[in-house]
Amino acid sequence: MTDIATIGARKGWFRRFLDTVEWLGNLLPHPVTLFAILCAAVVLFSGLAGMIGLSVPDVRPTAAPDARIEAISLLNAEGLRRIVTNLVTNFTGFVPLGTVLVALLGVGVADRSGLLSAVVQTVVMRAPKHLVTVAVVFAGVLSNTASEMGYVVLVPLAGVIFYSLGRHPLAGMAAAFAGVSGGYSANLLIGTVDPLLSGITEAAAQLIDPEYTVHAAVNWYFMIISTFLITGIGSLVTIFIVEPKLGEYDPADAQEGAIAEAKLEALTPTEKKGLKWAAISALVISAVLALTVVPENGILRNPETGAVLRSPFLQGIVALIFVFFLVPGVVYGKIVGTINNDRDLIKAMSDTMGSLGLYIVLVFFAAQFVAFFGWTNLGAIIAVTGAQFLQAIGLTGPLVFVPFIMMCSFINLMLGSASAQWAVTAPIFVPMLMLVGYSPEVIQAAYRIGDSTTNIITPMMSYFGLILAFATRYNRNLGIGTLIATMLPYSICFWVSWVALFFLWVFGLGMPVGPATTTFYPSAVG
Repeated sequence: MTDIATIGARKGWFRRFLDTVEWLGNLLPHPVTLFAILCAAVVLFSGLAGMIGLSVPDVRPTAAPDARIEAISLLNAEGLRRIVTNLVTNFTGFVPLGTVLVALLGVGVADRSGLLSAVVQTVVMRAPKHLVTVAVVFAGVLSNTASEMGYVVLVPLAGVIFYSLGRHPLAGMAAAFAGVSGGYSANLLIGTVDPLLSGITEAAAQLIDPEYTVHAAVNWYFMIISTFLITGIGSLVTIFIVEPKLGEYDPADAQEGAIAEAKLEALTPTEKKGLKWAAISALVISAVLALTVVPENGILRNPETGAVLRSPFLQGIVALIFVFFLVPGVVYGKIVGTINNDRDLIKAMSDTMGSLGLYIVLVFFAAQFVAFFGWTNLGAIIAVTGAQFLQAIGLTGPLVFVPFIMMCSFINLMLGSASAQWAVTAPIFVPMLMLVGYSPEVIQAAYRIGDSTTNIITPMMSYFGLILAFATRYNRNLGIGTLIATMLPYSICFWVSWVALFFLWVFGLGMPVGPATTTFYPSAVG
């Protein structure tokens, strides 16, 4: 009988496709280097565009009649002065920087106190045996609120759980990986990636509408419904496709000592007590927040209109994320002994910030690229040209999102960072699709589908190597091709079902993708 390792080793079309993806991905420089190159390219192209007088009609809704968008050169004395005097403020004023740092201060405390790991273990280990697969995928989706915890804790834990139940450990790890990474844009909670993406989306939208704002919860409704989709599809793929294909597990395939270490450890009474009081504190915080926004005179509603739209609640969602994770994290840590005083709390926060060195470097160059792109008007020019092309070929209806999501999925195979990919593509496609009538919030939701569904099949994803290392403990001969082949059914099923849900939710049922959001944006194109 042909096993999955043999299939992964065949030199068929699929293996050639994987080899091509890996080759293309290896050609790309580091994301930081990529943004530095893009910054230089924008300066050079702006000089060329300014020299030839490149311009397009200004079809933005706020534009005056007969106005035009002209390319502005940065390759001159004035451009150099602008770059030099704004280099620092481009960085410090980049919206995703502050929002992510603030949110992670709270999430980091919850993670490093042990609260998030305890929650995941409780969800998975207390599930009935016939619902273990569902619990693993569901916990994976929830754990991407703090993505590192999901990869480091849940994926190996799922392998142990499946092995202890007499099931193939790689099936458990695949289910967890699918939930954590394939379901990266599904969750019941707002996580750290939401303010990051919304900040980039807002900057891109302001190329068309300078007053447009995008809050961190713009995709929350769609994320919630997507959580149940990903949990269901991920469970079905594990049970009916991946696990039968893997067959019965042979412990002889494992690395020496790996099986002996595969033991479940239940939470201690102290940890259970900590969970209980952390849950109570989270409920109290939720009740207090509800009192500030649910009543018509809630203090976090818009003080002028009394509505939730453009309210302090939505504009300050990052501060609320900080508090929601910080307080339960401190409560749990105090009870279990991981946070005993203010020094422990500060250390948890500083350790979290210390792990963000690469992100801060990436943001510095990404912020320059976004600023340069806006100054030169190249983003607006490309967006108007692209929107007019879509009008010319008649591709302005909802089906325009199919090639858009496909493109995002393909780019993600080679550029695995969600923030890096969106920082590159948002300044082009957000304005373009706004000009054919779609809101930035809906565009961001579509992007997140494409980005998430191929996370689990690209070696360019930052945690892919870690997952491979975990998997080889149970199969010492397992390679990249085998791992990708194992995860491919999830990727395909997630893509098809998630795109279908997107069209049903947004265009079939006319439901908003998040609070105080719209589907369409007024367009003057055509």
